[in-house]
Amino acid sequence: MSGPVQHRKADEFNALHEGEPFVIPNPWDAGSARVLAALGFRALATTSSGFAFTLGRVDTEAKLDEVVEHVRAIDAATSLPVSVDLESGYGSASADVANAIRRVAAAGAVGASIEDWDPIDGIYPIDRAVERIAAACEAAAELDFPFMVTGRAENHIRGNPDLADTIERLQAYERVGAHILYPSGLRSAGEIRAVCDAISRPVNVLAVAGLNLADIFAAGAQRASVGGQLAWTAIEAMARAAEALRDSGDSSALATAVRIRAWLED
Repeated sequence: MSGPVQHRKADEFNALHEGEPFVIPNPWDAGSARVLAALGFRALATTSSGFAFTLGRVDTEAKLDEVVEHVRAIDAATSLPVSVDLESGYGSASADVANAIRRVAAAGAVGASIEDWDPIDGIYPIDRAVERIAAACEAAAELDFPFMVTGRAENHIRGNPDLADTIERLQAYERVGAHILYPSGLRSAGEIRAVCDAISRPVNVLAVAGLNLADIFAAGAQRASVGGQLAWTAIEAMARAAEALRDSGDSSALATAVRIRAWLED
């Protein structure tokens, strides 16, 4: 059973999707969540690839039990609503998807996304993909607070940049109850506009280099996320500083003054 804090977070998360467009950044651990909260963001979404990296693995290799504990840590780190990247639901059956929704909700999440692709089966046939999104929405509806399900169409990052098929899938996910639609990997304002014009639920767009937030929101998106990109930006900076130390003894990239206390102290 959820408590008043989770109810408050759920209400805040729902309200964000009815107001001005917003950015939902993706922390990869509790510390990065605290930084993003201190910087003024209003909600957080986990990143499966960023979290897998903290375990020394690549994307799709984290287990559901590990993800649940990760969600618990991210949720406890700040007062912000948390949505979870549940990849394809940690199992091929619709019952697996429903179980994943229930488990992250019990860990404090107020939303989650489900993809229509996995490493074994590839992109699911649309009928099967719809069944899985429907199962997620049914599980969410059984909770005692408004849990928001994001239906993700993975075509554009999985080698099938078929905009018509992406739109058909998102429309089908909307019909079975998805609260947010997420066409991963769109690359232009025109593609975003085509999607937003075709559906009535809020749309999440992945912000990428060359596609700025003004263009994303002007094209109709309600929400922008960044996936693992903040994690990779931080990790690349660490690697460059370490390479400079290794190769030339150059320590100029090492921070001498950081805002840790400002970010982490309540």
